[in-house]
Amino acid sequence: MSEPAFRTEIVERDNLLVGPWRSPRQMLQAQVYDSHASIHDDATAQKLGFQGGTIEGPTHFSQFAPLCERIWGRAWFETGCLSAHYRNPAFEGEEVQANIEKPKPGQTLCAIGMTRRDGTEILRGTASVGDVSETALGKRLGELKPLSDPVILADLKVGMKTPRQAVKMDFDQHMGDLYPFSLADKLKVITEPSAYYSQELNPWGRAIIPMEMLSVLFQYRAREDRLPVRGPAVGLFADQEIRLLRGPLFPGETYFTEREVVALSGSRRTESVWMRTTVFAKDDTPVATMLLNMASIKDSYANYAQEHKSLYGWVRLSRYRQQGQQ
Repeated sequence: MSEPAFRTEIVERDNLLVGPWRSPRQMLQAQVYDSHASIHDDATAQKLGFQGGTIEGPTHFSQFAPLCERIWGRAWFETGCLSAHYRNPAFEGEEVQANIEKPKPGQTLCAIGMTRRDGTEILRGTASVGDVSETALGKRLGELKPLSDPVILADLKVGMKTPRQAVKMDFDQHMGDLYPFSLADKLKVITEPSAYYSQELNPWGRAIIPMEMLSVLFQYRAREDRLPVRGPAVGLFADQEIRLLRGPLFPGETYFTEREVVALSGSRRTESVWMRTTVFAKDDTPVATMLLNMASIKDSYANYAQEHKSLYGWVRLSRYRQQGQQ
């Protein structure tokens, strides 16, 4: 016996399927990165020009799950992929709405978007099922310009890999300094509740992990990688893709993560490392991947100007300062 995956109200609007307005909860106020507060802390975020602590990007992934399940059914939970470029942050108390383009028969990739009530774009990207290569971030990755004059990432190289780490997510397990809550805590406030997440009334006979919590699982031990990133500096998720290869994933199951630096990029305000995490089951079969662009904010690194001068000299330091005034 199985219950419906979701009871979310979905409407059709022009060429889109549209979910309801939701107010996601901010659960990372107490997050600690390298012994300092993160972008999700109000005081830290305000120092960097944000109105308050931002809601973590993958929190929004839950609002797309009912839309994707409506289109692709069970396949969404087994080989689904969300590929998103985060455009603007959302803050607790704000309402956001997810949409996906209506597919043509047999279509396995569709454009997605999310907006605030005032029309501000929160994210854009693609949702897909199966072996699709032209995802939003797959295309974006191929168009990146190389990072010039890195400071925070000066010692990082494309191709660097991390050893495998065992990860697991039990219902009542506190997920550490990076994620100071449990799966049970999240399920109390998740924007799109589902019997699939907490009961055995689904096609797999056991509860499954929501896609937004896969990000937590995959990043659970990321701070143990000890990659040569200079800091402390405040970072944020700028792009993220989670792809299921042999899903779903289950609470209480042990998986193994392995990370690789696949690109370095930057902007006027940030330096970005693009990491691909591959997730393996106990039988060594890949079950999921995550592509994550972690952008470090230059102004949050106290030694940035000094180290930039040391690495690149006065000429390039002058150019950096001029860019900062533009």
